[in-house]
Amino acid sequence: MRHPDERAWGGWIGIALVCACLGVSVSAQDRPAQIDAYLARVHDLHQFDGAVLVADAQGVLFKKAYGLADREWDVPSTPATKFRIGSITKQFTAALALQLVEEGRITLDTKLSEVLPYYRKDTGEMVTVRHLLNHTSGIPSLTQLPSFQEIRTRNPHSVEETVKRFCSGDLQFAPGTQFRYNNSGYYILGAVIEKVTGKPYEQVLRERITDPLKMTGTGYDRARDVLLNRASGYQRFPGGVRNCSYIDMAVPFAAGALYSTVEDLYLWDRALDSGQVLSESSKKAMFMPGLGDYGLGWYIRKAPVGPGNTERLVFSHSGGIEGFTAHLRRLPEERIFVVLLDNCTFGRLEVIADGILDVLFGRVPPPPRRSVAEVFYEAHRKSGAGAAVALLRELQVRKASEYDFSEAAINLLGYQLLGEREPDAAVAVFQMNAELHPDSSNVYDSLGEGLAALGKKDDAVRAYAKSLTLDPSNRNAVEWLDRLSKQPAP
Repeated sequence: MRHPDERAWGGWIGIALVCACLGVSVSAQDRPAQIDAYLARVHDLHQFDGAVLVADAQGVLFKKAYGLADREWDVPSTPATKFRIGSITKQFTAALALQLVEEGRITLDTKLSEVLPYYRKDTGEMVTVRHLLNHTSGIPSLTQLPSFQEIRTRNPHSVEETVKRFCSGDLQFAPGTQFRYNNSGYYILGAVIEKVTGKPYEQVLRERITDPLKMTGTGYDRARDVLLNRASGYQRFPGGVRNCSYIDMAVPFAAGALYSTVEDLYLWDRALDSGQVLSESSKKAMFMPGLGDYGLGWYIRKAPVGPGNTERLVFSHSGGIEGFTAHLRRLPEERIFVVLLDNCTFGRLEVIADGILDVLFGRVPPPPRRSVAEVFYEAHRKSGAGAAVALLRELQVRKASEYDFSEAAINLLGYQLLGEREPDAAVAVFQMNAELHPDSSNVYDSLGEGLAALGKKDDAVRAYAKSLTLDPSNRNAVEWLDRLSKQPAP
């Protein structure tokens, strides 16, 4: 197991303690160095491998890359490295749709049946473009369908076939009444854009956004293309790193098929500000929060930032796809922009962005803590899951400040173990998480999934029922309980 460099740890702690004890905030001149020190430590702990750019009203404040774009050839990442950006694609799709609205070719209230005649009539008469954009359509998300696995990798269908087969399920709720994040909606929006313009989505994006903005490092990711500076995607698991699973990027389409660079996404941020992409009325629509604090392609929230946890307006979105994660954050009133693109860790980029904002606002961020995953894996490999969980419990008592025992971190470990086809170990981890975070609906939801993987139907039902008690809006628990009720008794 690789151990962090003690000098880096000690250096960061020293800075934190001096600043905290003296009440000293980070000076503006020192902020790039402090961001670098923070990110270097996060990288040393295997929690970030990729590129970052930070900007304020004056321009780019900091940009740098950490780790490798290609591990097999030992090629380092740079700010010009091209990363898959997953669901950050959605804001580009939303912008294209809003441009068509500005031109009068569709409206936000255009019904799906009016533009896609092949779509099922009953649903198409109820669902509008607005419902697709703000995740309130009620259409089941294709990525949650068991049948989705058949097209996930090597058997993609045409856009029309995919819409018909995987984006046309019975509505889960009346359109406009609930928020439920949904990849089907943005896939369908890609189909709408193609139908209205008569051009492929990729061409529309290039002609309307990437070429005019000179975003030369952004495009539709196709494996067949020779793409300079393309990052390879990796999966970090408790025992090391492996190549990520293959996915044909025709599958995510307008919901998640783009690649970009941190430098290009900075151009995108400034273009949104300046009105180069959308009119003021379209920007107002894009950044107007609705159900689930979601606008059109963005989350819009008031969040505590900086000294005194001052409430500030924040626009953000994350993306995740095989081997890659991404996070954008904009503070429009201060014109602050943070982007993180990662090709290995599937880490908690939102937490890293929080740390960067702490530095920008003159507050020392909490020191990054070590993941419990590597410790667990080493103990599990040597002595089994029981001994590994016992070690985590001991560390949680003795060294809680050094290790990340957050709900999200432990949950991620559980899912890593499920991915490694070790459901017994995963369930042990999920059970520990439930003990540490007994008021969380999500931990019981995860425990239910682990128990179902073990074939323990009755225990899984109890876990999902507990999850639903804690959060009656947990649709996933409802669906699992329905699925389990239909399984024959063992």
